Amino acid sequence: MKRLSGAFQIAAVYVGTVIGAGFATGREIVEFFTRFGIYGLVGIVVSGWLFIMLGTKILVISHDIKAKSYEQFNEYVFGKWFSKGMNLLMMLMLIGVSAVMVAGAGAVFEEQLGQSRQFGIVLTLGLGFLTMLVGTRGLFAVNTIVVPLMIFFNLYLLYVSFTHQPDLGMVLSKGDDSLGWKTVLSPFAYVAFNLAMAQAVLVPIAGELKDRKMIKYGGYLGGVLLTVILISSHLTLSLIPDVTHYEIPMAVMMKTFASGMYLLYIIIIYGEIFTSVIGGIFGLERQLSGYLSIPGVFVFTMIIVVIYSLSFFEYSRLLSYLYPLFGYMSILFMLLVAWKKGHKAVP
Repeated sequence: MKRLSGAFQIAAVYVGTVIGAGFATGREIVEFFTRFGIYGLVGIVVSGWLFIMLGTKILVISHDIKAKSYEQFNEYVFGKWFSKGMNLLMMLMLIGVSAVMVAGAGAVFEEQLGQSRQFGIVLTLGLGFLTMLVGTRGLFAVNTIVVPLMIFFNLYLLYVSFTHQPDLGMVLSKGDDSLGWKTVLSPFAYVAFNLAMAQAVLVPIAGELKDRKMIKYGGYLGGVLLTVILISSHLTLSLIPDVTHYEIPMAVMMKTFASGMYLLYIIIIYGEIFTSVIGGIFGLERQLSGYLSIPGVFVFTMIIVVIYSLSFFEYSRLLSYLYPLFGYMSILFMLLVAWKKGHKAVP
């Protein structure tokens, strides 16, 4: 029972790290899959398999080499010299993605709640700062609560949307850029980007845990859950005409088909954004602490100031430019992880 509980916690952190502002709001799924129609669904199946196999491999290797940060993991995968460039790229990507997450939180407050965008941004960063002072316990606690709720609401929204609007023609359409190079590369770029980002959280967590089988089961379960959420979200979003025009398309569907639960769903979306914000801050703090001999509270403060300064850009524009770019840049990381053989645990 203890192993099962631990595996679920690992899976929840895995899912919560990947499901950020873009995933939870639906915008990221539209960008990488839904706009390609039926070919996007095929891409999701490919992505799901990669999440299951490669996500688990990252966790297991991190455990076996006792990695304390993604820097150590990258040195094992890329070698001593090439890993330095990868670590710098990772830091820039983490900062950029964290800024997208925070901008997404501001978009939720502005577009869905009618509140000040700046209030949402400042609140998110303030709560993130307090959570990270607690450490990994705070990371596990938030994800263990938010992830099951997100899965439930995604499946519920899929059910009610197809009950009210069972239009399989839209789901089976060929999409905007069918069979173009973006259609083929999107699932690989999507997984590569998300795994490159997730390692900032997954590597130090797996490196600290002792039960190898528990870690492996957690990786498999996390990959399966990600696949289920991706498919359900894609099918739901396929029913929205001109889906690319919305910043938070999943909220549009909830407001249309299940308005009574709309506010609660917005809270869940915000919770998922928040889990990725604290995951990004956690990963950055772990890396920077290796270079800076100052207390963690000051490192967190520095990170938050930088992220805040970048969050003024429009959320959807940040996501549509940065996410595909980071995805294509991360494909090499994914290929090397797939090629790398396992390693026996370091004593």
